[in-house]
Amino acid sequence: MKLGIFVGALMGATVMTSVAMAQEKCSVGVSMYTLDAPYFAAQEAAARQAAEDAGCAVRTADGQNDMVKQIGDIEDMIAAGVNVLIVNPRDPLGLVPAVNAATAEGVKVVAMDSMLDTSANFITNVSASNAENGKLVGQWLATATGGKPLKIALISGQKGNLVGEARRSGVLSGLMEAELTNYGHADISVVGQGWGSWSTDGGLTAMEDLLTAHPDINVVLGENDSMVIGAREALKAAGRLDGVLLVAAADGQKEAYQMIEKGEYGATGLNDPAALAKMAVDIGVKALNGEEQDLGKYTFTDPAAVTKDNVDKYYKPDSVF
Repeated sequence: MKLGIFVGALMGATVMTSVAMAQEKCSVGVSMYTLDAPYFAAQEAAARQAAEDAGCAVRTADGQNDMVKQIGDIEDMIAAGVNVLIVNPRDPLGLVPAVNAATAEGVKVVAMDSMLDTSANFITNVSASNAENGKLVGQWLATATGGKPLKIALISGQKGNLVGEARRSGVLSGLMEAELTNYGHADISVVGQGWGSWSTDGGLTAMEDLLTAHPDINVVLGENDSMVIGAREALKAAGRLDGVLLVAAADGQKEAYQMIEKGEYGATGLNDPAALAKMAVDIGVKALNGEEQDLGKYTFTDPAAVTKDNVDKYYKPDSVF
């Protein structure tokens, strides 16, 4: 072999080895506070796939809706040597020390979906714009109901959850402004609030309780699709589906899209778990590789209200969620 060819081959092998080593050094931890809803399961699966596609090793953990367990999961990931941490936090303040500890160890931390308190040391919080999604859903609801009095059953995820607060506030704010703009008045009552823990079963139970206390409900507003789908089951069992409009502040669950197509469900805000997860992992891996990114504490995907008029644009029959 000629010397030039040998050196070129050696240099090529060195570059390939360096790339392989860089890939081996990339280790992504995905800390989910729960997997007890299709949305979160799809988010975890998408984050895992995105990390694998980037050539990274991956560890994931289910916090089982327990903040103490999620803190332990993060500590275990740091001890195992992850250098990118994607965290969907159970509690905005409770996770701050664990996140700060990870960052202090040189881990690139990106929050996903649920909000971390901005006092924490992390790169950015990737989420849908709950305020903008909610505003669009609220505007649609005002137009769809034509100014008639609204008696709303509100089904929320968990007490103190900042995402849930932002979602319901966005819808109600958008609804109020649209009612005033369109009709010059707003006859809106939130007759009761139930807590559905983001799940279909939780939404069903919450709706059963709300129906007993408030039989004159004509709108169900949920903070995600899973709870509204559960609420629909409760309404159907009670023979109360007619005359009740179903809307969700966010998610875009496949089953909700199917019902929107059929006219059985009004609208939902766009919150694609796969898009969020892929964006979060991409940001974390770029940070690990030293790529410069102009990011604030919040990074948002594009908002939309998904209705019968545009559901075909978003519905993917083969999606996980």
